[in-house]
Amino acid sequence: MKSVKITLNSIDKVKAFVNEVTKFDSDFDLVSGRYVIDAKSIMGIFSLDLSKPIELNIHNDADAEKVITALKPYIAE
Repeated sequence: MKSVKITLNSIDKVKAFVNEVTKFDSDFDLVSGRYVIDAKSIMGIFSLDLSKPIELNIHNDADAEKVITALKPYIAE
C-alpha cells in the first residue's frame, strides 16, 4: 500500500479527482482523522474536512506510480 497527502479545496477539484480515480481498477481510501472513506465516492469526500490535506491510500502497488502521476495536481507538496 502506498500513501500520499492530497488537497481537495474546491468542488471542481473534488469532481475532477473522482473522475481521475475512477479510471483505475484499484481500491483507494481517503483518511481524515478517524474517518476512512472510499476515494471514488463523491458524497463520502464531501463528508470530510477538506480544509486540510487528506491522506490517500492506494491499495494496488503495481498501479501506484501511474496513479500518483495522474493525481499530480492534487498532491500536497
